[in-house]
Amino acid sequence: QVQLVESGGGLVQAGGSLRLSCAASGRTFSTYTMGWFRQAPGKEREFVATISRSGGYTFYADSVKGRFAVSRDTKNTAYLQMDSLRPEDTAVYYCAAAPSITDYDKRVRPDDYDYWGQGTQVTVSS
Repeated sequence: QVQLVESGGGLVQAGGSLRLSCAASGRTFSTYTMGWFRQAPGKEREFVATISRSGGYTFYADSVKGRFAVSRDTKNTAYLQMDSLRPEDTAVYYCAAAPSITDYDKRVRPDDYDYWGQGTQVTVSS
């Protein structure tokens, strides 16, 4: 079992930056693939980024590639650095965790993940 708590959301102007954090409970953080998703009003939850257990592998949705960067520390926190934000990035952002046997374990669907945080609102004004 792992509990996830996101933080760092807020209101920012287009072109600005935010850094989201996802703090995980428990002592097995290093065995989880971590993912970030987002959900805008009236839309389905969509994949944003994922990072492997070691942090050595990352994968991004085309819509954020080159603007967002996912990372993790060795203790219990994953991050999503968001630069050059656009109004279409406005959504509730969720972090998710999935226990993984292998390091390279690319997971891009919500159903691929077992644990979710409560979400943090990101609003980008034009």
